[in-house]
Amino acid sequence: MNEAPAPLHHRRTTCRACGAARLEQFLDLGMQPLANSFLHSESEFAAEARYPLALYLCGECGLVQLADVVDPELLFRTYIYVTGTSETIAAHNREYAATVTSLLGLGPGDLVVEAASNDGSLLRCFQELGVRVLGVEPAANIAEVARSRGVPTEAVFFDQAEGARLRESAGPARAVIGNNVLAHVDDPLGFLAGARSLLGSDGLVIIEVPYLAEMIDRLEYDTVYHEHLSYFSVSALLRLAAGAGLRVVRIDPVPVHGGSLRLYATPATDTLAHAPEILALAEEERVRGMTGLNRLRRFAAEVARHRVALRAMLERLRGAGHRLAAYSAPAKGNTLLNFCGIGTELVPYTVDRNPLKVGTYTPGMHLPVLSVDAILERRPDHLLILAWNFADEIRRQQGEYARQGGRFILPLPVPQIL
Repeated sequence: MNEAPAPLHHRRTTCRACGAARLEQFLDLGMQPLANSFLHSESEFAAEARYPLALYLCGECGLVQLADVVDPELLFRTYIYVTGTSETIAAHNREYAATVTSLLGLGPGDLVVEAASNDGSLLRCFQELGVRVLGVEPAANIAEVARSRGVPTEAVFFDQAEGARLRESAGPARAVIGNNVLAHVDDPLGFLAGARSLLGSDGLVIIEVPYLAEMIDRLEYDTVYHEHLSYFSVSALLRLAAGAGLRVVRIDPVPVHGGSLRLYATPATDTLAHAPEILALAEEERVRGMTGLNRLRRFAAEVARHRVALRAMLERLRGAGHRLAAYSAPAKGNTLLNFCGIGTELVPYTVDRNPLKVGTYTPGMHLPVLSVDAILERRPDHLLILAWNFADEIRRQQGEYARQGGRFILPLPVPQIL
């Protein structure tokens, strides 16, 4: 395969959280394309850029991270992922908005700001509860979708300067929310400082991130891709929050995206001590070795064994004459396909409900993305569920396929036919 030079990319030599030059690599997923850069024609295949994808541990603060950084303008200015296509996320958003509204006693005079607000799906839930909202979404195409749905949205990247500017223009916020965005920024400390500067004295910064311990325990290595620069433990989050002048008062485990943490923080005043129960979570991580190289290297060895097992299963099924296809085209699926070398010779196509993806080809492995109607039209024997975090929803939606004898394959943590 011809690999074009990879522009708009640099490699860090210091930790993005604490600045220490103590980064040690423990997992290498190879040269990978950008996980959300879907291709529109076969003529684009040869010029597709690939970038190193490897995980490092900071020996000073314990943050797991990528050292290779792709320009966010390339990653996010035009985006293909939208949150509004999943029933699971819709239910998650309704619960989220209700929890925050009740916790803060929000009303029509209060402002909720969401950084990386995507198509406004979460903020619409706050609007339905009578709360004033403002979205900040750098992808111009997705920001326009949000505005068309009645969600005020500014198409800019959120950072420390932007937080101060928004406070001047929109007033202090009762809640500043960042869902699955803190991992995307190369300056997470500046991001949190921007959220703090936008916040009123009686408000909360609320951050939701995938949890490192869940990724390790469940072998969720496919959640590693170039957009995700950081992989957070509780202890790394606490250090970041303190550096931004925030005191963590509550952390809720949430099941979304394979296991996440929802962190609540207030502006620190005369004391910066995080809540005792939060400190206990960090100590539990330390005892389990979740922030140490030994456990992370064992994780890397498990990843290598998984690649062999998944390919062996798919090759056995194809060799026995079974027809295979994949369900969904998520970013995580593209990491999995590329690392495991699963191309059209094993899985000829995938399907997806997102109309922005239908008619394209997946990055790297170039699986054609078809409409979900193709499942009943082509009737594959097995569907590899790439969006395994939505497996229950997918199986429910594809009940007719199952009734006709179709089987589902879950790739992680151990490849299995359901």
